[in-house]
Amino acid sequence: MSLAGKTAVVTGAARGIGFAVAKRYVTDGVRVVLADHDEKAGLAAEEQLREIGEATFVSCNVAERLDVRNLVAETLDAYGEIDILVNNAGIVATGSFLELKEDAFDNVLDVNIKGAFLCSQIVGQHMVERVENGGKPGCIINMSSINSVVAIAEQVAYCVSKGALNQLTKASSLTLAPFGVRVNGIGPGSINTEMMAAVNEDEAKRRRVMSRTPMARIGEPEEIAGIAAFLASDDASYITGQTIFADGGRLPLNYTVEVDD
Repeated sequence: MSLAGKTAVVTGAARGIGFAVAKRYVTDGVRVVLADHDEKAGLAAEEQLREIGEATFVSCNVAERLDVRNLVAETLDAYGEIDILVNNAGIVATGSFLELKEDAFDNVLDVNIKGAFLCSQIVGQHMVERVENGGKPGCIINMSSINSVVAIAEQVAYCVSKGALNQLTKASSLTLAPFGVRVNGIGPGSINTEMMAAVNEDEAKRRRVMSRTPMARIGEPEEIAGIAAFLASDDASYITGQTIFADGGRLPLNYTVEVDD
């Protein structure tokens, strides 16, 4: 499952799952461009990963086409090609369906789905052009969520955006398949990131999460990164248009499970 020598762009890479994916890629010999709107965190991530391998931070708001074009241009200037794109950048806006503000809804969709569309389109154009010039095809990986299938009432925009992301994965995969460019998604369940910190610190919330998780534990970002490594490798060469859910068994569960103290 060798990835050595490839070039990857990972959005939302300053922390959490995005950072874990970037770290796995760098460890596997991939040259990684870390894209994030948080410059301070992004530069810190770059410094940390440079102790392992080759990593470069580029400040980027994925919801802005010019930012995305600059991201792609800087990556091509530095490394000459893009083999892997991971659309991981995402935000959440909490609020009930009846009270959620329009601008909050727009902001989530701008980053979570429009950002993935822009990155996929512009990087996809590069990948297709490379294939037409005799080069090797690349792959795109979209970071979805189990909330693309199930829903949380207080995260309307997030759930809508992740459902749309699954369809973007399918639709774009059909366009890019004739060129050998693969598009797949990963749908994490409850993963041990900063977002989960508040849940882990609240016993009632933690038990609620565990009651719907048959494997009886929170997932680790590195476990999602392992799937991203597989999907980017030649071992996944005949997989496209799919979303792999890594949720500890939550989606197949109809009821709840007992929670140990």
